[in-house]
Amino acid sequence: MATNADLAERYRAILPSFISPLYERPVSIDRGEGSYVFDSEGTRYLDFFGGILTTMIGHANPVVVEAVQAQAAKVMHTSTLYLNEEMISFAEEVAAVSGIPDPRVLFTTSGSEANDTAILLATNYRNSNQVLAMRNSYHGRSLTAQAITSHRAWSTSSYSGLDVQFVQGGYRLRSPFRQLDDDAFTNACVEDLVQLIDMTDSGGFSALIAEPIQGVGGFATPPDGFFGAMGKVLHSEGILFISDEVQSGWGRTGEHFWGYEAHGITPDAITFAKGVGNGITLAGIVARAELMNCLTRNSITTFGGNPLSTAAGRATLRYLLENDLQGNAAARGAQMHERLAPVCDASPHVAELRGKGLMQGLEFCHAGSIEPDAATTAAVLESAKDHGLLVGKGGLYGNVIRITPMLNVTEAEMDEGLDILVQVIEALD
Repeated sequence: MATNADLAERYRAILPSFISPLYERPVSIDRGEGSYVFDSEGTRYLDFFGGILTTMIGHANPVVVEAVQAQAAKVMHTSTLYLNEEMISFAEEVAAVSGIPDPRVLFTTSGSEANDTAILLATNYRNSNQVLAMRNSYHGRSLTAQAITSHRAWSTSSYSGLDVQFVQGGYRLRSPFRQLDDDAFTNACVEDLVQLIDMTDSGGFSALIAEPIQGVGGFATPPDGFFGAMGKVLHSEGILFISDEVQSGWGRTGEHFWGYEAHGITPDAITFAKGVGNGITLAGIVARAELMNCLTRNSITTFGGNPLSTAAGRATLRYLLENDLQGNAAARGAQMHERLAPVCDASPHVAELRGKGLMQGLEFCHAGSIEPDAATTAAVLESAKDHGLLVGKGGLYGNVIRITPMLNVTEAEMDEGLDILVQVIEALD
């Protein structure tokens, strides 16, 4: 069996330079069991990142494994040219939990492709290439998804046929409105949106696309009701609202099944991916029928909605609902916040603890300021790994630790992970 060092050398020799491992001393993932993974050398880690929120209900979850194995023994691929009960049934199930009236569902292979589809629909429906997106956002790596991304570390191209304007959003720590209370902050951002539209509208914006909690942006979280207030402006202008739930969906926030539900607004479309298949390739979009059916030319998705992936999706969603994992996310998220809040308050290195449920982040800054401290963040990431805990990193300046355990994480597992994280943070002083 290859060592971590051997695999890292081969990785760098064959993969492109713009792809890189998370750690200075990279770790392999050879197998997983529930909330734990094992590297190729047999070392066990508690996984509080899940492959970027993608393994959502535990590694090798027996319910998902059984569904995938049973489907693989029948047929793994058909495309949308053929009828398949797994795809159709899962579409019905996603529609039922979406909260969107008269919904239609299209499955894709990634969140980038789902967001591409959402923009394709919105620009056709509104006959406009003008799009609104949020500052500090990330929506994927295709040209269209990059055009609506406002995150310098992950922006690789400005080429696009879209005219995109970026709105003040939920990254409050560095906002010019950061000193305001929740209501005043929301009102200031809404007023900025009104002025932005007044100054840049050249025939009507098609849509605003937004993450209810920004993922790559370091779990920046706006006040509840924020997008509902913006929605009043959008509605008056006929502008669609697209909720990018790639990271915030499926009950992860604990309070709600979808991130948008904290804001008193119903989106015209929801995009989803990541955890919906518990690690298998699966993503999609659910939208109002009038919007989804606006295309008049033929289209197809070759791999989107394939029976293998949708069998995994159905098993994941069923397990999530039957075991009230949204409720567990709320309880374990409260446990995380209660344990970390006093530690963060006491640490001169942590500027903010934010997020909801099992989607929380720690932003590290130089003591007494909000100057980003990426070096300390990297040290925390490495030290946590060396103590047996895998967490993520993000934020505009690479200075946010992202903590996203499995939705079925236990109280004991949460304590184990928090013990490590607290030890690492306190060791910085």
